[in-house]
Amino acid sequence: MFKSYPSDLTSEQWELLSTLLPQENPACRPRCVDLRAVMNAIFYILCAGCAWRMLPHDFPNWQTVYYYFRKWRLDGTWDKMNHKLQQWVRVCEEREPNPSAAIIDCQSIESGTTVSQDVGFDSGKLVKGRKRHFLVDTLGLVLMVVVTSAYESDQAGARKLFAKASKQISHRLTRLVCIWVDAGYQGEGFMKWVMDTYRWILEVVRRPTAAKGFVLLPRRWVVERSFGWFNWCRRLSKDYEILPQTHETFVQVAMIRLMLKRLA
Repeated sequence: MFKSYPSDLTSEQWELLSTLLPQENPACRPRCVDLRAVMNAIFYILCAGCAWRMLPHDFPNWQTVYYYFRKWRLDGTWDKMNHKLQQWVRVCEEREPNPSAAIIDCQSIESGTTVSQDVGFDSGKLVKGRKRHFLVDTLGLVLMVVVTSAYESDQAGARKLFAKASKQISHRLTRLVCIWVDAGYQGEGFMKWVMDTYRWILEVVRRPTAAKGFVLLPRRWVVERSFGWFNWCRRLSKDYEILPQTHETFVQVAMIRLMLKRLA
């Protein structure tokens, strides 16, 4: 009998998550793998930061685990799970299921030595790697994430983020009106483009000119806290993924695990 890992799902968490997983297709060969074990293996990869081939032997074969991880990325299962859990968390916090306000920010992270696609240098942060662009609600829950080269500017990444959000989750953002941003997104042309294209209002939260050292800025601290949550996931401490889309999926998996811990 194997002992459980700290990253394993509890019975209550699995009861919630199992209702969101795709049902077995009766036209296909019967499923012979335990999806709970698959989810535990994916959470282990996320928390431990190890390679797929280094999964402990008490999990299903790493090829099987990676198959489901990739399949659910391509068919949108991770996105659907993330969205449904967000609604449950927001309702538990006595909020509307869909947000009316959000915050956008980005974070530059180093990439692994084997990563070469979409890698650049952020001259402002002096980081060679990639940049994660986040759109979060007022609770810090990630609504959308886009990973680009670190060379791309904040506004260029925001354009990709807004385009992806309007294409994939526009029906979830019907109440969205205001988005708080930092000074990197200011500019009359960009703010007018956002308003004309998506009908969203960008409100810049500026740092006080006389302030020195760390300052807790209204609204913007929420997304900074979300950055801190990802520090508990070693797989997200650097960008080890060949494809930027894989890193985006691991961000969704991290949020799913965090929300499950809140709900159960």
